[in-house]
Amino acid sequence: MNRRGFVAGGLAALTATAGVAQTEFARPQPVVTIDPERLFSETAYGQRVLDAVEARSAELVRENRRIEAELIAEERSLTDQRPTLPIEEFRALADAFDEKVQRIRAEQDAKTREVQTLREAEQQRFFTEIAPVLSILLHQRGADVVIDRRSVFLSSGRVDITDDAIAIIDARLGDGASDPTTKE
Repeated sequence: MNRRGFVAGGLAALTATAGVAQTEFARPQPVVTIDPERLFSETAYGQRVLDAVEARSAELVRENRRIEAELIAEERSLTDQRPTLPIEEFRALADAFDEKVQRIRAEQDAKTREVQTLREAEQQRFFTEIAPVLSILLHQRGADVVIDRRSVFLSSGRVDITDDAIAIIDARLGDGASDPTTKE
């Protein structure tokens, strides 16, 4: 008899614990997390931006290779002319070539910075535009704070709202190429 009471008590405890676990899961989470990199890269909006940045970067790489080949050919030509030119004339040509190389390098570096600036500006615009979506998710979850998931040492998966945010952002903003205020 004593053994039956022990088993019945154990079953009752397990049932009570399961109810508590379900209640805790349904309880609002005061803090939720989000993975900003995933949020940007996995939404249609972020993918459009990243594709555009990648295309511009690839174009810049091709341009740099073409310029490099032209400069190598010009340098060889200059080197080949060296034995036949007066030293002053060669020095002037070599200095002009060096200035040209420095100018081109500065121009290409500026183009690279422009691509990076474009990515950063578009990413900032993205996070500004999704703030209302995150606010809705915050309210739906009963949360007070959204934290970058990378700053969290340990959490349960239920506090990560990245997947939900991606779905809602895609539905509301699409790829972000058009005016988001016209979408309802």
